[in-house]
Amino acid sequence: MQTTSNKTVVAPAPDSNPLSFFDGKLIFDVQERLRWENRNNNFDFNSAVRSPTDGNWFEQRFYIGIAIKPVEWLKIYAQAQDLREFNARRPNVPGTMGAEGDDAFDLRQGYIEISDYDKCPWGLKIGRQELSYGDERLVGTLDWTNYSRTFDAAKVIYKGQGFSFEAFTSTPAIITKGKYDQSDLFNGEETHRDLVFSGGYLSFDSLPFGVLDFYSFVLDQANGNSTNLQGLVNTALPKGSLLERSDFVTLGTRIKGDPTKLHGWEFSGEFAWQVGKVRDLNLNAYALNAGAGYNFLETPWTPRIFAEYNYASGDDNPADHDIGTFQNLFPTNHKFYGIMDMFSWQNMEDAHLSVSVQPTKSLTAEVGYYAHWLANNNDAWYRANGITAVRPVNAAAQNASSYQGSEVDVILTWNAKKYLQIQGGYAHFFAGNYLSDTGAHDDANFGYIQATLKF
Repeated sequence: MQTTSNKTVVAPAPDSNPLSFFDGKLIFDVQERLRWENRNNNFDFNSAVRSPTDGNWFEQRFYIGIAIKPVEWLKIYAQAQDLREFNARRPNVPGTMGAEGDDAFDLRQGYIEISDYDKCPWGLKIGRQELSYGDERLVGTLDWTNYSRTFDAAKVIYKGQGFSFEAFTSTPAIITKGKYDQSDLFNGEETHRDLVFSGGYLSFDSLPFGVLDFYSFVLDQANGNSTNLQGLVNTALPKGSLLERSDFVTLGTRIKGDPTKLHGWEFSGEFAWQVGKVRDLNLNAYALNAGAGYNFLETPWTPRIFAEYNYASGDDNPADHDIGTFQNLFPTNHKFYGIMDMFSWQNMEDAHLSVSVQPTKSLTAEVGYYAHWLANNNDAWYRANGITAVRPVNAAAQNASSYQGSEVDVILTWNAKKYLQIQGGYAHFFAGNYLSDTGAHDDANFGYIQATLKF
């Protein structure tokens, strides 16, 4: 399954799994993904300079997993990954200058799951695993990147009539080139953050209109003066340099209308509020999403039109002891704010319109338009990783226009065979007045072609 900017495209399910043996007691899974990318001005918006982040390269990702189910209520699963980047001029180190980098054969998942929901509503899952909640605006797998996200976690699940509840505690796995990918809490001398992420998620998934969710997430980071709360890659900061604590709670709710239940109509909404401490500053922040659309289910090509608005608070005074920047936690931002990955759900205001059609059962085409503003010019423009700022927060930025620019995306997805999906996309970013008021302001371009083979 692949996700475009705001729509999930599901490949046709195979009739049977050729890698399943002994009546399903032993199952292998394999995924090979190869993507070619071409980027220009995505980071500096300056055509006069050919930076290492400009150019084209290949990214390759290989997964192989094995599931052992000796009995119905027990599953033992392990999955390895091998990640490579070719032909790039940027450093071949994950997370450096936006690089995917290399991470030779390593453990991606490894867990034990105890559950048989047909007989008992309770389940338990312990070990390295994916965490994904709601639309993944706050917690997701970040599947677009080579080093998609996993956690060392313990999770308890309850599945009732028309609802489910999950409670978990976790620490994110850190991608480290040339070393075993240890998790953030247990990795000894690498990042020293001791980050623990816990929460509870309640979902009413059988309502007449769709889904209604409530959640509470708690992030506790014993050390860290970095804004890198997402924790995907090892920043290799020296021991003793991380002194400030982060400890805050995120409370939220999400609602989603199902077009199959609403005669083609759909809607989405999410609101989250945060309070606590971030880098020893008093946090009080919020974010919201609201969208609506219509699916022409009985029309040839089944057109879909969807409009959406997103907002996340920013900090109004970088010199005081408070912070108003919404913390984006562990999201999959690639799906929501443009495929060029220049925006995250923090200090942002975004309006989005998308139109998609399905000429055949195997082919989907989508066009999206995004307009972006800063919520507060006293705070930074944060990229999709929630870390990198586009421009420094100084007098020029504070007095600039808040309009960052607009992006147009075109995405084609072809489910060529049962196990093969081919996807291509192009995006153009029209630089706005914020960029022209603060420095280089050339337009940016991004294109890619991706093939995924999955069993």
